[in-house]
Amino acid sequence: MSKIFEALKKAGGIGGDLPLPLFAEEPAQALQPASLEEPEYLPPTEPPVSTATPAPPPLPPATAAGPQARSLPIRLSPAAPLLPFDGSHARAGEQYRIIRTRILQHPQQPTMMVVSSAGPGDGKTVSALNLAGALALKNDINVLLVDADFRRSSIAAMLGIPSGPGLADLLHGSCPLEDAVVRAEQLPNLYVLPAGRNRFNPTELLDSPSWKEACEGFRKKFRFTIVDAPPIAAVADYDLIQVVCDGVIVVVRPDHTNRTLCTTALQMVPPEKMLGALINCYSEWFLWKHHDFDYHSGAESQPCIQT
Repeated sequence: MSKIFEALKKAGGIGGDLPLPLFAEEPAQALQPASLEEPEYLPPTEPPVSTATPAPPPLPPATAAGPQARSLPIRLSPAAPLLPFDGSHARAGEQYRIIRTRILQHPQQPTMMVVSSAGPGDGKTVSALNLAGALALKNDINVLLVDADFRRSSIAAMLGIPSGPGLADLLHGSCPLEDAVVRAEQLPNLYVLPAGRNRFNPTELLDSPSWKEACEGFRKKFRFTIVDAPPIAAVADYDLIQVVCDGVIVVVRPDHTNRTLCTTALQMVPPEKMLGALINCYSEWFLWKHHDFDYHSGAESQPCIQT
């Protein structure tokens, strides 16, 4: 069994009762982008008990219309595992649709979610981008993807759009939200807020009233907001981002994620905000292979989810 799943089982009860799949050991490839051929989403099986059912937050109108923003084409590298919804990576695309469905049907109705990981190289940024893209496929949903990882921002480069103005410029007060946001031409319901040009310490920038005011604006203008945050416990930035969000998705990568860091990360997520763990770079165990009809491609192959 991969070390990452041992960490999930020992993480203070968080995820400890999940029916985890088994994976073949594979060498880590820390210098390469995380592959998204087989992501797996494992929601907690025992949601926190509450004596009262809080009223869900008011949602924006059911429309895909967002704020006025510059519309630019996104340019993806052919080798990048991004936005796998054109049929070329049917299984990966279907897994993100499953995650989208579980979010839409979640009893807490989260609208602003942070995607993070235990450490670098786990695939959190790619996962955040693909999750935002899956939500934006819905005709009546507009989605904002926010790059809040100032120290290692990469969303703008991945999409081939300008890195600024962006979130840092918005929080500095040097530009309004409409000037900082980019609307994807190929996916009109997807809006992207790049990191921007940050000239100050990221922690000080996020620990300011302007960050909370910006988040209030995101909630009013967008149905969903996905925030790409720095790794959990790496810097104080994550805590300042998480506190204003409704839920947390932790990305882990078998045979790459550090077991100790994973345990610490899972323990630091408030139980009421833990939406689940997204297992990235997932490979099926060879003993599971059997002939079965593949609903994704119409051919015989192995099922993409094992529990």
